[in-house]
Amino acid sequence: MNTTSGALPHDATVGEALAWARARIGALEARVLLCHASGWSSTKLTAWPERSLPAEVLQRFAAWVERRAAGVPVAYLVREREFYGRRIRVTPSVLIPRPETETLVEVAIALALALTLPPEHAPRILDLGTGSGCVAITLALELPQAEVFAVDASPEALGLAMGNSARLKASVSFLESDWFSRLGPGEAFDLIVSNPPYLAQDDPHLEEGDLRFEPRSALVAGETGLEAIAAIVSEAPRHLAEGGWLLLEHGWDQAQRVRGLLLDAGFLEVQSWKDLAGHERVSGGRRRLVDA
Repeated sequence: MNTTSGALPHDATVGEALAWARARIGALEARVLLCHASGWSSTKLTAWPERSLPAEVLQRFAAWVERRAAGVPVAYLVREREFYGRRIRVTPSVLIPRPETETLVEVAIALALALTLPPEHAPRILDLGTGSGCVAITLALELPQAEVFAVDASPEALGLAMGNSARLKASVSFLESDWFSRLGPGEAFDLIVSNPPYLAQDDPHLEEGDLRFEPRSALVAGETGLEAIAAIVSEAPRHLAEGGWLLLEHGWDQAQRVRGLLLDAGFLEVQSWKDLAGHERVSGGRRRLVDA
């Protein structure tokens, strides 16, 4: 049976379905989609290529393959993406979690563990623009002694993040807020983290790959790409405890400019951290101690 052209036969086997899909999308993507469409593991698909699949599975799989061939991200099709070893549910209302953001989490964990706090003081962590909640949830699960808070201006994103938090049993307090706007003037945190929009409005990457389908409000910061970061850096000292850290994810070529913003705002110990690709992906600084 020739399954590489035309419609996917309604009685196709696992092997035939994968062959049909591989003529349209990548082999790994085809396998991921068939795993999710069928509920089978990759191992089971490999072991039984001759096994026929139910018509409803094949129909779902074929629809997903065609949408993926049109560019729709796999994560939006299967409604999840792995982040820090956990499955995070996603929809087109939020950014798709990326490996680069795990650098932000790893640096935040290290700094939180190094904080010098009174024994009775639990570290207070704030995630700005939480989206799917992947950063806040991971920090809450990896740092169970911390109090983790997360804000987002999008009600749809907050609903999704709250659902992810409940499913993964993470203790996170959520608030609808445009950055710091709805936080009380006296609310202070030992660590503030954010993966804000950092693309310029004319960035050509916006017309490439998955970015074409992700929410522009979570990607685009303005003319330069630094507008959101500048706003956070300006406001953050009012919500940081003495000696508290601000950490920001940014573009691969923005580290020097972000460090400049932090230094101009009076932050100390300003530095950048590299992701696994060797790019300076996260920058941060520490609020000055009163007696420093």
